[in-house]
Amino acid sequence: MKQKQVTLYTFTRCPYCIKAKRLLSAENIFFQEIVVTNTELKELEKNTKMKTVPQIFVDETLIGGFDDLQKLHQNKLFKDTFYI
Repeated sequence: MKQKQVTLYTFTRCPYCIKAKRLLSAENIFFQEIVVTNTELKELEKNTKMKTVPQIFVDETLIGGFDDLQKLHQNKLFKDTFYI
């Protein structure tokens, strides 16, 4: 199976960002991390309507934040979400 492209927009000292990265890494999901500033987050918010990080994208589609990621994991949907 081929993994889809995963991108995380994060802050450096964000506990939920750290949790998201740990969960993805534990499941061997490779991702690109983009650390954003408050100003960049406001720009991102214009497109996503989300005011918080992490913001997690799979093939340029927003899947949500850490809580959404955790629900996917709990419902055993990682394979369907992250792989072709």
